[in-house]
Amino acid sequence: MLDQEKAEIKKLKKKLKRQEKKNAEIRDQMAIQRTIFANERTLMAYLRTALAFAGGGFAALKLSQHVYMEAMGVVMMTIGTALTLYSFYRYFQKQQLIKRQREDYTHTSKYHEELHEKQASSFGNID
Repeated sequence: MLDQEKAEIKKLKKKLKRQEKKNAEIRDQMAIQRTIFANERTLMAYLRTALAFAGGGFAALKLSQHVYMEAMGVVMMTIGTALTLYSFYRYFQKQQLIKRQREDYTHTSKYHEELHEKQASSFGNID
């Protein structure tokens, strides 16, 4: 192989490594977004369940004339309300955790670039 071809291959490998590092950063950001969306989906699932409990309890309370069904309606409405409160509590707790972890996250691409430049300059190779 010619020296020119070797040099070209070396440059292509460097470009490929840089692009892979950029892609890793993008994957990390997308993972954070997926986590946020999963937390929101979980909140919606809790709220759907809470609404079903409250709606069922309301129907049992209003449409029944039996004492045990009225009691069951009150219990179901209480469970629905408690589940709603718990779902918001859990959602905000997880959002704070995600926010803290996102603040602690640092991009590493710039550090890889600096390291590469320092290593290259120490060997007298400057691109």
